[in-house]
Parts: sequence; C-alpha cells; structure tokens
Amino acid sequence: MGGPLNAEPARSPMTIGDVLGLLRPEFPDITISKIRFLESEGLVEPERSPSGYRKFSDADVERLRYVLTAQRDHYMPLRVIRQHLEARDRGESVPPLGARRTGPSGPAEPDRRRPRTLVAADTTAPDPAVRLTRRQLLDGAGIDEALLARLEEYGLVRRTGAHYEGEALNIARVAAALGEFGFEVRHLRAVKAAADRQVGLIEQMVAPQLRRRSRGAHEQAAETAREIAALSVRLHAALVGAGLRESLDH
Repeated sequence: MGGPLNAEPARSPMTIGDVLGLLRPEFPDITISKIRFLESEGLVEPERSPSGYRKFSDADVERLRYVLTAQRDHYMPLRVIRQHLEARDRGESVPPLGARRTGPSGPAEPDRRRPRTLVAADTTAPDPAVRLTRRQLLDGAGIDEALLARLEEYGLVRRTGAHYEGEALNIARVAAALGEFGFEVRHLRAVKAAADRQVGLIEQMVAPQLRRRSRGAHEQAAETAREIAALSVRLHAALVGAGLRESLDH
C-alpha cells in the first residue's frame, strides 16, 4: 500500500513485536491486538514470510503512527483515516492532521443539527486513554447538552472528575447515530445491561491470570480480556445478522 509518509533510513523487516516496541513509547496503550485489528481493517498490509509471519517495513510503521495519531489526537474515525490514506496512496494531497475545513467565510463550525453516522469500525476510536473535556465531547460527537445529560442519566457515559475517557466519545457518537433511526437513550439500557454482563463474564475468564504473581501477568490478563472482548463483539454482530436474515426472509 503506498509509499512511506516520511523519509527515513530503511530498516530490515520487523516483526509485530518489533513494531510494538517502536510505537509503545509514543502510544503506551498500543497492543498486538490493536495492530492486528488495524491490519484486518486494511489500514496497513505487512508482507508475510513463507511461514506466515508478518514482516513490517518502515512505511508500515509510519502508516500505523499516522492512524494512531489521528485517532488519539484528532478523534478521527477509521473511515475517514482510511480515506486519507487511500488519497495519499493515489498521490493526492490531503489536509494535514488537525487541519479544519474552511469555507468562504472561514473555518467551518461543527454541525450539531445532524450527528455523523458511523460505521462499525469507528467504535475503536479514539484511544480510551484520551481524556476529554465536556466541550470536546460535545463537539467531537456532534451532540447537544440534552443528549449528553440523558446518556449520563442512564449510565452510558460517565465522567471522572471534570473529564471523560475516550470511549465516551465513541458511545456518544453511536448513540447519536442510532437516534437518527428513532432510538432513544432509554432504548439503549438493554444494550448497556448486556455489556455489563459481558464484562463480568470476561473478568471471570481472566481472573486466574490476574492471580498469578509472575512478572507481566496483569498486562497479559488485560491483553487476553481485550482479545475476548473483540471476539465477543464479532460474535454479537454475527448473531444479530443471522437473526435479522432469518426474521426478514420469512
């Protein structure tokens, strides 16, 4: 996919572990699972050795750095990031990260009349470690104070002190998009309850790892929990899709 986003001396092909080590100082929450997910979404396409191992180039690392920066610092959904990378691959110019679109009268203001509709992949952005003010959350999700108040009332979004975690932005965006189809926040209570039950089940699965005294046990448990969560989301989507096909075909 495309050339490097900047020019640096080429390294020999890197393993996924090498890439993790390069990116972690700048992105402490990066995991192997996250890199694999971004690969599955087509945002990076490392070569494969004859035995199937990934071989990352400098260009692959720079693409990952671009994606992670766009998610963490600019709250860009993967759909938009993919469009930017595809434009770069075609040799087209794209606005630098953080640039705001301008019109004849100057910088464009956020359109709060209609929330941005998201695709499923967008739920991974931004990084949960991001901390948002109330204004950043409102502007980033394109919602108003009334909707945010309802999300807080029903426990879908929580604030720690004066800030929200990055996941609150994803939740607010998806809730706003569902609102376009007639969903009210109260309808999402069942989804929240199901998510809470899933969290409890995952916690049970990783509890033995957390009880280990070996070095890195807690990090390993967290990685396992994230992988189980990703698989659970895929299973949920597949079951809903199968149920809908069965329902609509009859």
